[in-house]
Amino acid sequence: MNDEIHKIPCLRSIARVVYCLLIAPFKSFPGSENYWKQRYRSGGTSGSGSYHRLAEFKAEVLNSFVRDKQIRTIIEYGCGDGNQLRLLEYPTYVGFDVSPDAISQCKHLFIDDATKTFKLMNAYADETAQLTLSLDVIYHLVEDEVFSAYMKRLFDSSTTFVIVYSTDTDKQARVQAPHVKHRQFSRWIKQCKPEWKLIRHIPNRYPFTADEQAGSCADFYIYEKTGRIAASDRDSTVFFPKQDS
Repeated sequence: MNDEIHKIPCLRSIARVVYCLLIAPFKSFPGSENYWKQRYRSGGTSGSGSYHRLAEFKAEVLNSFVRDKQIRTIIEYGCGDGNQLRLLEYPTYVGFDVSPDAISQCKHLFIDDATKTFKLMNAYADETAQLTLSLDVIYHLVEDEVFSAYMKRLFDSSTTFVIVYSTDTDKQARVQAPHVKHRQFSRWIKQCKPEWKLIRHIPNRYPFTADEQAGSCADFYIYEKTGRIAASDRDSTVFFPKQDS
């Protein structure tokens, strides 16, 4: 039944409102990490952002960037159920997640793909990559200390680029699930990682609106570590898919 709800935008919107207003207030939120562990354990997915047109939009942007910048190594923090990864073309990839069930699902899904490795977040062992990714994760980090630790690892483990796909605001929605907390993460970067420069902001092709509730409030934010790559590379033009008119 949950899968059918996710496939139909109007049902998904109704389900969200019903959950936030009638169910969530009477449930004790188990914390960000336990929420996602329980969600995947019960057969839940990574959410609508990892499926259908939103997943395709994200894949276009990411594949273009990896190809143009000749990225060889990628780390993603919050790989989820692996559905988004089906559309991506990465030379070498390591995906981390807090959920053992999500990691198990990804390992099974890509069992014949030697370019991909999956690990629990607590098994992180100082791995680094040219590009680190955070896709639809930051606004699910409800606890301040969890958010800060996540952001530090996201930037410290990259040698060159960080791509964030998220909302960037402290304003919370009137109706909002307990596992969501929007954050102006760009302010944290300016304060804690000033050596990182925002080189591109890509608005969502399918923004969430009152009329288009199958869209997303998340945009792409691409950061580069200053002084780490040649000026000729820094000034080169990067191809990004055109936005729908």
